Amino acid sequence: MSNTPLQLFNSLTRSIETFAPVHPGEARVYSCGPTVYNYQHIGNMRAYVFADTLGRTLQWKGLKLTHVINITDVGHLTSDADEGEDKMEKMAARQGKSAWDIAKFYQEDFEQDLARLNVQPKAHPRATEYVDEMIAWGKKVADKHCYECESGLYFDITTVEDYGRLARAVTEDGESRIDSVAGKRNNADFAIWRRTPAGETRQMEWDSPWGKGAPGWHLECSVMGEKLLGFPFDIHTGGIDHREIHHPNEIAQNQAFCGCGGLSEAANSGARMWMHNNFLVERSGKMSKSSGEFLRLQLLLDKGYHPLAYRMMCLQAHYRSELEFSWDGLGAALTRLKRMVMQAERLADAVAGDPSHQKFVPALEKFDAAMSDDLNTAIALTALEEALAVKKVDAGIKRAVIEQMDSVLGLNLFDLARTDLRIRPKDAQITSEEIEEAIARRKAARVEKDFATSDAIRDELSAKGVELMDGDPLGWEWKL
Repeated sequence: MSNTPLQLFNSLTRSIETFAPVHPGEARVYSCGPTVYNYQHIGNMRAYVFADTLGRTLQWKGLKLTHVINITDVGHLTSDADEGEDKMEKMAARQGKSAWDIAKFYQEDFEQDLARLNVQPKAHPRATEYVDEMIAWGKKVADKHCYECESGLYFDITTVEDYGRLARAVTEDGESRIDSVAGKRNNADFAIWRRTPAGETRQMEWDSPWGKGAPGWHLECSVMGEKLLGFPFDIHTGGIDHREIHHPNEIAQNQAFCGCGGLSEAANSGARMWMHNNFLVERSGKMSKSSGEFLRLQLLLDKGYHPLAYRMMCLQAHYRSELEFSWDGLGAALTRLKRMVMQAERLADAVAGDPSHQKFVPALEKFDAAMSDDLNTAIALTALEEALAVKKVDAGIKRAVIEQMDSVLGLNLFDLARTDLRIRPKDAQITSEEIEEAIARRKAARVEKDFATSDAIRDELSAKGVELMDGDPLGWEWKL
């Protein structure tokens, strides 16, 4: 537990602020979850590594954490505004399955990816479980803040103060991504309820005062945030793309529901703080789901990279900075993780002791200062490495220190072995057992100074994609 004040960047005020919980001793966090119509690419998953690191840091500060990540299984159109087909219905038609089956399959895949990245278990409420509450919300705000047109019930953004302050829409052109819909009063007005067009039937539709249809995408987060965490809650997180349209619309709904004033009082937005992670950038264009073999976590596994190497890669950059993905960068992150795991393995049999030993005070103070400085994980990682390098100290004390730091960074150091990080690529032509047997024969040949046989075995392995690392300081010996 740390007593250092936690400083976090609030996207709403564009400033660093000291975190003060709404409810003493508690932290309540809401993170925008995925639309479960397809697999999530690794850019999507950066948001959940960030949110998980935030939650772990709040726990490090001694707070009881309640963290919700919603599941969007209805209502999200192919446009972030109000144009296009429903993503769930579109994928259901493409695959010849029900929208409900599509949602279940991709939600389970998303949750598997969270577990692979060592994201702590969270509540995952689904939008379809809260449609009655969404209709009740719409009824409450409709008279003062909404109007009907042919396609449904729309929210009039001029009825709340400071619309778009989060996005700085006026100066940053945040409204340029919003397409026009017939009958809208203002270009940025958005759907509270989307009426099913005459003559059509959706798989997911409900009766409402505004006709049979489905809720607008933005409504679910307002409803679930209020229902599960209460207004105002502490922190709302999401990717930086949500800062421009989705979150300003969510905030407008919250202001209308609560009868709140302007956003000079941050709590009127529904949350005291809004935090956004920046993009993961990949130059080949394989971040888009339309690219076919897009970059998802399973692809990293198929190519022989452990998922926690990707978590390490995310932690090496500040969450508010763009992070460029490359295979070389991922390989370097894996090597760094291997070093840490090897050092932690030496403490495997130690019983954790008192972490307050004077030898670890500098590293712990550096670590805490870094995490308290708007989650500076890059510096925190160096503090962890400094603690791992401390020599001539009781192994139990050292283990306790490393466990504390790892509880925040989530690298799972004491549950991993080096062999866990050596993943056989999907297209490998040889098994790990065959590699080990060949290496044993090569070592025996080298002992006998039979270098011709040694070189032949090396060439044989190389032809099958095995790189031997003689004299590797990690002692890793080979990789595929």
